[in-house]
Amino acid sequence: MRTHSFFRKSICLLGAVCFVFAATARELPFVAAPEGAGMSSTKLGKVDSMVEDLIQQKKLAGATVMIARHGQVVYFNIFGKMELGSDKPMRRDTIFRIYSMSKAITTAAALMLYDEGKIGLDDPVSKYVPDFKGIKVWNAAGNVAPTREPTVRDLMRHTAGLTYGIFGDSLVDKLYREANVLNPNEDLKAMCAKLGRLPLQYEPGTKWVYSVAADVLGRVIEVASGTTFDAFLEKRLFVPLDMKDTGFYVPREKLDRFAAIYNSDGNGTLKPAETQTTSSYLTKPKLLSGGGGLVSTTRDYMRFLQMIAQGGELLGTRILKPETVALMTHNQLPAEVMPISMSIAKRPGVGFGLGFSVRVESADTEAMGRVGEYGWGGMASTHYWASPKDDLVVVTMEQTLPFSLLLETAVKGPIYDAITK
Repeated sequence: MRTHSFFRKSICLLGAVCFVFAATARELPFVAAPEGAGMSSTKLGKVDSMVEDLIQQKKLAGATVMIARHGQVVYFNIFGKMELGSDKPMRRDTIFRIYSMSKAITTAAALMLYDEGKIGLDDPVSKYVPDFKGIKVWNAAGNVAPTREPTVRDLMRHTAGLTYGIFGDSLVDKLYREANVLNPNEDLKAMCAKLGRLPLQYEPGTKWVYSVAADVLGRVIEVASGTTFDAFLEKRLFVPLDMKDTGFYVPREKLDRFAAIYNSDGNGTLKPAETQTTSSYLTKPKLLSGGGGLVSTTRDYMRFLQMIAQGGELLGTRILKPETVALMTHNQLPAEVMPISMSIAKRPGVGFGLGFSVRVESADTEAMGRVGEYGWGGMASTHYWASPKDDLVVVTMEQTLPFSLLLETAVKGPIYDAITK
């Protein structure tokens, strides 16, 4: 019954999508049938049923799943509601808070300046952010000078000595919280001034610690480019890639497409955390957070990822050099820093490139992951991953707190299983 439902929806979807694609030449190509890109329609139907089950169990309000193979869209489906209270159905152009999915975009933007010779990966951060000059490393006996300064590369791979202040309870974490480092009412320059007065949590390059590094990178972009971070992203990345719904806030004319976000107890209860009309995303923020401040659509983010998957170019528009993309999508962590871990949960076999996590070895704890796979996610349980060996890119969107792997875990196996050649 569900497989039949999948084909019925797919036929309707194909008609709508083909019309849009015919009218807009810049859109990614959409295959008439997944078999044309080496994937099974029948097995992709399992993705449909897995997501519908999560909706019925009220584990999430709504979701989108988009799959591309060999640069062509093979599946793009919508599920559930964009907002439960007003009974708004999910849309293909729904706008989502992508939170930490912002990090890869920020890294790519900085790497554009690297390609132009305006930023060096091994330049000290203090070259662009003078507040970091003379920064110390925390030590119980008294803060000390680091063995070396944190670099731009460290910012991109989370080895700069910084932290977030929310995932741990060290003295440095407490100092971050007291300083309100990510104060939304202050700009990136003010944020970096605060960080310069606080000690690093560890010696640069010796640990992987999830942190405000991408936010600092946003300030590096401002200084190196001579323009504001949002203006740089718009002109150099969003317009060239036609990421028309990606930015730091949702304009009023797009508000009807903005999804509500929900708190889930994991047992079938969803409570609104923020609705369209109560959202802080309705106005341009003071803090342009490169680490977690963007909103986007499934379609826009797939365009960004396809640019990466195709070596820095999308539909004839070159954004990054192929060798630079290779740095992003291959592990940049030394063996002694592996594997990465969130809080105390280690991810065996997973390292970090520049902006992406990268799987370098198989692991029983993440058996569905493939070696070479890169990706990340966002606080509202949005996810994406790409498998270069399969020429596969997947984006899943929802708006559920706290962060959960539920949707990614549900669809990942069926998606890989659908690959036929």
